Amino acid sequence: MKFVVRSIAVAAVAFCAFGAHAQKGETVKIAWIDPLSGLMAPVGNNQLKSFQFFAEKYSKTNPAGVKFEVVGFDNKLSPAESLNVLKAATDQGIRYITQGNGSGVAGALIEAVNKHNERNPGKEIIFLNHSAVDPDFTNSKCSYWHFRFDADTSMKMEALTTFMKDRPETKKIFLLNQNYSHGHQVAKFFKEGISRKRPDVQIVGEDLHPLAQVRDFAPYIAKIKASGADTVVTGNWGSDLALLVKAANEGGFTGNFYTYYTGVTGTPTALGKSGEGRVFQIAYGHYKMGGQMDKYQDEFKAKFNDDFYTGSVISIFTTLGDAMAKAKSTDPVKVAAALEGITSKSVFNGEIQMRKTDHQLQQPLYLTVWSKTDKKYNYSVENTGMTLVPVKEFPSYISSTPTSCQMKRPA
Repeated sequence: MKFVVRSIAVAAVAFCAFGAHAQKGETVKIAWIDPLSGLMAPVGNNQLKSFQFFAEKYSKTNPAGVKFEVVGFDNKLSPAESLNVLKAATDQGIRYITQGNGSGVAGALIEAVNKHNERNPGKEIIFLNHSAVDPDFTNSKCSYWHFRFDADTSMKMEALTTFMKDRPETKKIFLLNQNYSHGHQVAKFFKEGISRKRPDVQIVGEDLHPLAQVRDFAPYIAKIKASGADTVVTGNWGSDLALLVKAANEGGFTGNFYTYYTGVTGTPTALGKSGEGRVFQIAYGHYKMGGQMDKYQDEFKAKFNDDFYTGSVISIFTTLGDAMAKAKSTDPVKVAAALEGITSKSVFNGEIQMRKTDHQLQQPLYLTVWSKTDKKYNYSVENTGMTLVPVKEFPSYISSTPTSCQMKRPA
């Protein structure tokens, strides 16, 4: 069995990461398990570069004094392939994994990690979820070994519907999403939120499509236009959003889009200037967060001619370094205990906290709109002359949602 593997060594000498105490210079390997082939490969390649770029940065600054090394595995966006990759990673002695593209994959990994840790005491693994946002992962399917660093769909929809409540021009909505757990949850939580806050809004259409398989969204745009919708709400990402907005431009749909992932690879170029003022994103950041983050953003662009947009990468390295310093160890058992409830200061979005009850990171959210660059917001996404400008910030105490998690902790 062959796996596509890419790694960056950020230490000259690698030490075994299983010792009782974190030693200065000790190398901690993280297996990155996401797509490097297929339609979503551009997203995966960007995010692997992001992890490796910041592994190097945080190897120099984390308080535990450890060196981070990120090893990339191509899971082909497949849950089954991801389980094969997980075994390959554990066979290499890697005890930290990260994934985020596809909640179907994330769900399979959570189950596999739980089983592995039950069967292999002393060889436990921690799952650092960078982007998979199905709320079940921190509710009914919560796991002691899983920590989520993106805001889940319940949080994003609480913020998004709060914003839309005060948009009287929004009257008729079409929901278009990918046909897997993430897309289902986007539709579910949007309908729950908007019915509470704007009961006058009509859902005039709803559809699902296969994940990463549709190459022409023209038939979906025709259906949206025929419905009379003035607004589309979608959780689509990667090629599924880029090709959707491309079809909207070509098909003459001039309504608004409310999205999660406008800034993700491919969509900015597909939008160009046509989506100005009409395409919104709800997320944990934007392209002008200020301070050191702006310098990192520019450095990443200069190095890769690409945009950094997965801010959860910074949250992962920040909290992991803090937890290892607190635990005085890189042992996943001790680090998991230290991660619970930890509060960290991120250069990306300020104070963040890993909620102990369900392992859901608490952080601010931002509603942004696709706009031309100007003197204040001058970062040109994919060299389009456009950017995402913040319209409203939702502090963590507003974006936070309750959890039903009944965490099962090790004895």
